[in-house]
Amino acid sequence: MALKRITLRDFVIVPALELELQPGFTALTGETGAGKSILIDALQLALGARADAGVVREGAAKAEICAEFDCPAALRPWLDEAGFDAEDTLLLRRSIDAQGKSRAWINATPATATQLRQLGEQLLDIHGQHAWQSLMRPDAVRGLLDAYAGACAHEVAALWTRWRADVQALEAAVAAQQSLHAERERLQWQIDELEKLAPQEGEWETLEAQHRRLSHAQALIDAAGAALAQLEHEDAGAQRRLAQAQTRLQALAELEPEFANLAEILASCLALAADVQHSLQTYLGRTELEPQRLAELDERLAQWLALARRYRRPPAELPALLQSWQHELQRLDAAADLAALEAAEARSAQAYRAAAQALSAARHEAAPRLSAAITQAMQGLGMAGGLFEVRVQPAAQATAHGIDEVEFLVAGHPGATPRPLGKVASGGELSRISLAIAVTTSALGSAGTLIFDEVDAGIGGAVAQTVGQLMQQLGRARQVLAVTHLAQVAACADHHLVVVKQRAADGSYSSVAEVQGSARVAEIARMLGGAQLTETTLAHAREMLTAMPQAPAAKVSN
Repeated sequence: MALKRITLRDFVIVPALELELQPGFTALTGETGAGKSILIDALQLALGARADAGVVREGAAKAEICAEFDCPAALRPWLDEAGFDAEDTLLLRRSIDAQGKSRAWINATPATATQLRQLGEQLLDIHGQHAWQSLMRPDAVRGLLDAYAGACAHEVAALWTRWRADVQALEAAVAAQQSLHAERERLQWQIDELEKLAPQEGEWETLEAQHRRLSHAQALIDAAGAALAQLEHEDAGAQRRLAQAQTRLQALAELEPEFANLAEILASCLALAADVQHSLQTYLGRTELEPQRLAELDERLAQWLALARRYRRPPAELPALLQSWQHELQRLDAAADLAALEAAEARSAQAYRAAAQALSAARHEAAPRLSAAITQAMQGLGMAGGLFEVRVQPAAQATAHGIDEVEFLVAGHPGATPRPLGKVASGGELSRISLAIAVTTSALGSAGTLIFDEVDAGIGGAVAQTVGQLMQQLGRARQVLAVTHLAQVAACADHHLVVVKQRAADGSYSSVAEVQGSARVAEIARMLGGAQLTETTLAHAREMLTAMPQAPAAKVSN
């Protein structure tokens, strides 16, 4: 799993660049101000870093960054779940326009910056030249030890949150017992009133409809009787007249075929009229005025309206109001149940302590191993005899991070007592310790590409050669890209890229070129002795490169 290709368009001072990267250790060098860190900045944007219009080359409409990686098998489930095509390669693309608006894609499917960052954590690990500053933060120190131990503090944090919620619920219940009792009594009285009515969902609409019908029962009976009379009247009834009309037309149907159709229609009308007549007779047979039922409905509706006015709710909402009060009463009863709250708090406390103790055990087991590994790495970084110690002590109180305090201590020379990192280490020592930690912990990470951005600042000589050898060693198992100004580091690289800044009529621009052979000798010599190359610096450069096996060249096009 590695970074295969990076493509830039109108990014800062790079008009166009397509760079194919190879496995192993690649050094990126160039004059100060040439733009060595531009590639790192571009990769960070491709992996979801915050974007702004300042990255767009002056005069261009937008900047575009593409980064292509081998797709690790472990990421395929995440890609499938997020709706991205899971292919052999993973193409991340980001564009930023001149107004600072950003768009992103993963394998040609639109993506968010958050999704890019989630992928980036799995693909690439960047160690910057100021990485030592994080060693002053307790959370970073603790996180580094947890990562080395292979321990996850997320479960402890989740159990801590649950425990604190249970503690707060218990404390609130104890403090509010008197007010809870008054509130419960008030709520119970209101519930009792509504339960006497026992309102049912949809009942109000049914009562209103029944009341309207019974209130107009006499009018309904009169209307049905009048309609029936109009149909049944012996001489002027509708049915008799329809029958007469149908008979007249049917008699002459042989002379006028259209009369036959009209007669059939009238026959249908007669059948429908007969149905209506039957229905009206049935209605009149079963319909009564029911004054007693009407009085019952009046009383029931009056009760609904009285309670609706009292609680300032539409009558139809009374069933839902009763249900909400019943749920609130259950909540108050639960809150007032101190025994249940105490039992819940005890259970969550026990679960937290068990997880925190397991995390603490993992930290105590890993601390001496991490101490020894970083101490060993320090020996070749100009701190021979130095000692690094990861100290794990009980915290003053339990926290979301567990029951430990983690501290880094260092002794810069033999015989010295280890003391807290920030109190005894100089800036240069901090940088070297940070590099030792980076090298030690990077071997454990899952990211296939490691980037070191001038982490070798402030060192030189034999220490610089050791740094180069360490990066070369890392490059045997994983892809390593290092931005460096040290010839000793660059000479250890399997591949060497040089950033060159050039001036043109329309401004300055940077390009990247792979160097090998005499061109690489010249670049190493420049790093050793400056712009004026001498036979001495060239000879020194050749000597540094002699023992280094050369890997196939990286492919670069500008």
